[in-house]
Amino acid sequence: MKTPSRLSTVLHGLLHMAGQVEPMTSDTLAQCLHTNPVVVRRTMASLRQAGIVQSLRGHGGGWSLARPLSAISLRDVYAALQESVTLKVDIGAPHSQCLVERAVTRVLADVYRDAEAMLVARLGDISLQALLHDIGDGAPFIAGGPPPPHSHP
Repeated sequence: MKTPSRLSTVLHGLLHMAGQVEPMTSDTLAQCLHTNPVVVRRTMASLRQAGIVQSLRGHGGGWSLARPLSAISLRDVYAALQESVTLKVDIGAPHSQCLVERAVTRVLADVYRDAEAMLVARLGDISLQALLHDIGDGAPFIAGGPPPPHSHP
């Protein structure tokens, strides 16, 4: 899996949104995530459809969380993105004439499918609140102060 993934980027943005009193514009989020505002709007639209974020139009508008951090799991975000984190491993040709290769492909495909199911289940055990707790104290961040400093290259 490539790092940072779309999932990790979106989680990063959602946690910054949690630290703000006012909604964040697509431009502000794009600066924070080092991407284009159009990409932010497209991604946020998927999250809005899933009930994770909400948007306000006009002056003072932007994106904000639609639910408390404790009510949003990493699996919720993963599902809203409709992105697969399937392990990308070359496991052979599924329609090969070689019986050995077909057996290996079938078994490895089952193992990788099971691994992804376990990953998705684990994502469901972690809320954004728990993820924010991992940042550390986070007091000024949660209180609506400035986001914590980035250590991005």
